[in-house]
This record gives sequence, C-alpha cells and structure tokens, in this order.
Amino acid sequence: MLSELTSYLLSLAETFNVDVGKLIEILQYNPSQPLLFNTSLFLLLFVGFICIYKMFDRFRVVKMLLAILFSLYFYYKSSGMCVLILLGVCLSDYILGIWMESVSSPGKENNFIRRFIVFLNVVVNVGMLVYFKYFNLIIDTLTRFSSLKIEVVDLILPAGISFFTFRSISYIADLYRGQMKACRNPFDYIFFLTFFPPLLAGPVVRAKDMMPQIQSNPIATRDMVSEGIYLIILGLIKKVVIADFISGNFVDRVFDNPALYSGFENMMATFGFTIQLYCDFSGYSDIAIGIALLLGYRFKENFNAPFKAQNPTEFWHRWHISLSTWLRDYVYIPLGGNRCSRSRAYFNQFATMVIGGLWHGASWMYVIWGAAHGALLVIHKMSRRFMAVIMSQTAVSTPGEVVVMSVEPEKTAPWLRAINMVVTFVLISATFILFRAPSMEDVGMMFHQIFFDFHPSVAPQFVESYLMIVLLIIGGYLLHITPSSWGAKLKSMFSATPIVIQAIILALVILLVIQVRQSEIVPFIYLQY
Repeated sequence: MLSELTSYLLSLAETFNVDVGKLIEILQYNPSQPLLFNTSLFLLLFVGFICIYKMFDRFRVVKMLLAILFSLYFYYKSSGMCVLILLGVCLSDYILGIWMESVSSPGKENNFIRRFIVFLNVVVNVGMLVYFKYFNLIIDTLTRFSSLKIEVVDLILPAGISFFTFRSISYIADLYRGQMKACRNPFDYIFFLTFFPPLLAGPVVRAKDMMPQIQSNPIATRDMVSEGIYLIILGLIKKVVIADFISGNFVDRVFDNPALYSGFENMMATFGFTIQLYCDFSGYSDIAIGIALLLGYRFKENFNAPFKAQNPTEFWHRWHISLSTWLRDYVYIPLGGNRCSRSRAYFNQFATMVIGGLWHGASWMYVIWGAAHGALLVIHKMSRRFMAVIMSQTAVSTPGEVVVMSVEPEKTAPWLRAINMVVTFVLISATFILFRAPSMEDVGMMFHQIFFDFHPSVAPQFVESYLMIVLLIIGGYLLHITPSSWGAKLKSMFSATPIVIQAIILALVILLVIQVRQSEIVPFIYLQY
C-alpha cells in the first residue's frame, strides 16, 4: 500500500509539473533556513495542517497525533536530528513523573526518593544546557585565565533548548510540590512538551496550566479564532514592520561600529534596540499565543505593556512574564525568597537575575546584563525602604508604643508617573546595551559617545535622514503606553467583524509583510536562546 501511495504522489507531482527533488530539498532540514512563523513555507504548511486538524475536531486521539507529528516536523526543520533529544526529554520526564507518583505516600524514605527524582531531572536538563549551550564558554574562560589549552568543540545548539528544559523542570518540581498529578498518558506529555507554538521561543508554558486543556480535547470557539487572528496580525506587524525595519536600517549599523556615530545617534540606537527587542519578542509571543488559540489552547499573557513600568521591579512584572515568574517560583523561592534576612533576600534577588541573564546565552555579556538588572532591583528595593523611613510620620499613641504611618499617596500624581516611566525606560534601555553589544569595549564606546561626544546639533539632520526610523521608535513607544482599554476595544471591534473580513485583513497584512520585509528572512531574536 505504501508503494502505491508513493507512486500516486509521484504521478500527481508529474501532472502538476512539480520538481520532486526541489520539493524534497525544501522539506528537508537546512540549518540556514529554519521553519519560522514569518516564512512562506510555514504559512503553507500550517494552513494545510489546520485544515486537516479541524476535520477531526471531535476525535481527540487523531488530533493529538496530528499535532505531535506536525510539532516534531516543525522542530526537525529547526534543529535536524536534535529532535531525538527533545523526544528523549519527553521519555525521561514521563518515567520520572510516574516514579514520583508511585512514591507519593508520606515517609522519610519516600521523601528522599522524591527529592532525588527532582535532583535527577535538574541534573539531566541543566547538564544538557551546560553541554550544548555553555561548554564552549567554559572552555574559552578556562583557556583565557589559565595555562590550559583546550580546543573549542563545534556543537549544534538545539533550538529552544532553554525553553523546553525549563518546562521539563517545572513539571517535575510541580509534581514534587503536589501541585498536579503525574501524566499517565505518554502521548499527553509528548504533546505538551513538543507543542510547536511555544516550542522555540516561548512563552514558558507549564504543565499544570496546559495539561487540563490537553485532556479536555479543546475545540477553538469563534471568539478564540478571532482573538488568535488578531494576535497573529499584531505579532507580524510588530516583528516585520517595526522590529526588522528598525534593526536592518539603523540599529545594527550603530551597534556594529558605535565609534562612527555621534552620542545622539548612539542614544537613538539604544532606544531603537529596546523597541526592536520588545516588538520582536512580544511579536513572537503574540503569534505563538494566536496560533495556539486557533488550535483551541489558551496561554497566559507574556507581556503586559512593560514600558508603562514606573520602576525596575514593575518592569519585570510586565516583561517576559512567563520567564520572570518561572525564575521566581523555581529559583528565587528555593533560594529562600524573602523568607530570610533582608540582606539575604537582596542576594537571592540579585542571584536570580544573574542566573536569568546566563539563561539567555553563552556569553559573559548576558551575565553582566543580568547582574545589572539584579542591581537595579536591589537598589529599587533599598531606596523604597529608605524613602518610606524618611517620608514616614511617627506618632506616639501610648507610652512606649510607636506607630509608623506612611505618607506615600495611594496613587502617584500623573506628572510623577510620567517621569517615573521615562526614567525607567531610559534605565532599562541603558542595560540593554549590555544585552546587544558584543563586548564591554563596545559598551564603553557607546557610553563614551553618549556622555562625551553627544553632538545634539546632528538631531535635525538625523530626523531628516531617518524619519521613518524616528517615527517607528516614537510610534512604537507611544502606541505601547496608550490606555489598555483602547487595545481591548480594538480587539473587540475586530472580533465583531465577520470571519471572512478577518481573513481578508490577515491576507492584506501578510501582503504588507512581504512588501516591507528584508530580502533575507530575519530570525526572531529569542530563537538563539
């Protein structure tokens, strides 16, 4: 039967004059051409997949197998045979989860086994990260600061390894904490860990949030489809129209050689990269969440207007929420959180941000970036406490009794909120120089240009030469900080339109993306993590 099917497909290809060799070449793994959301190949494959997927809406097992196969192929197109590593993690987690469930009864010996299972899972996942992602960084550091001479190994970094290892760790940790039951159906767990929308660059979806949806055989409602299309449109505009345009036409040029540009241009490139990074990453999250909605699955929000933040702490409550909450629950709290001395709590927060920085990539620049954010968070916490003491009133009600009352207003004045937002944005943008620049020498050069070679006189010429860049940077920021009710109203208006009109709008946006995109597909920034 297989040979008959093959013959039929070949004859069909000949009928429509299809170059079978070229088609096979396109469908095979090519490291220089990964299968990304913003490629035409993904669009074609996904449309074909979802048409077949919707045909089996009532058949949970068939839908699950189709989604698993498509997800595995999606990952194969991004990382080749590293798909076997992903399947290995699925098998390891499933076995460890069943083992954890079998020793769930109280008892000193069982508690030891449960902790050992968590330890084993962490060792496996962190071990993979160390080998594939940080091995060469370790070797390079050792050779630089010692007499050892070890050659760097050419390793293939599995795409999205930082994301699926975090999902794996959270699953076993949540089982240990009793926050969910072990997954008994291996296909349910394979579906969870391989599900393609968040696979390569997040959000960091947790099993306790997604497993109940998987087991309930969700079917996308009309509202979910409308919301999904809306988010996909929003994500494509953020990524291609704003992020890629700013990057390719201005930001990359300055960061590649900051000494050639004035301090004003370096400052604008810094603000531009901050907007670019937000639009690139939140654009990916929007598309991933939108695609999941089309398939009937709902993920939690990953970005909540981070540039509305009035301080560094609030920024991390709004930026990459799935990662920041993961670090809080599985790093900060196990370190002791704030259930300890104040100095230890500050250290825990600082260490968590350093680990979060290292998670982003195998470079000491990311560690320094994480340390900078850790320092900002600690300084903010300390300053809040200091200001609370300074601005408090002490009232003596009875002998020996002192009551401290804060005079801080419940709501900050609008003008002060605006100042706080701008200052926070500038501070965050300054730290993102560490995130983007290839070395500390480049960081030093950018800051030198900004502080000692600013040349504000070039501003009119800059605006004239880079008018579209300026408009996108300012527009990206101003649109970002508009009242959330405006966005909700726009989404509601879009959802109220007929599905045919929504599809036409999506098609028009895709045509716009094709027109404005660069000659080469620009990968999403977070795909390297």
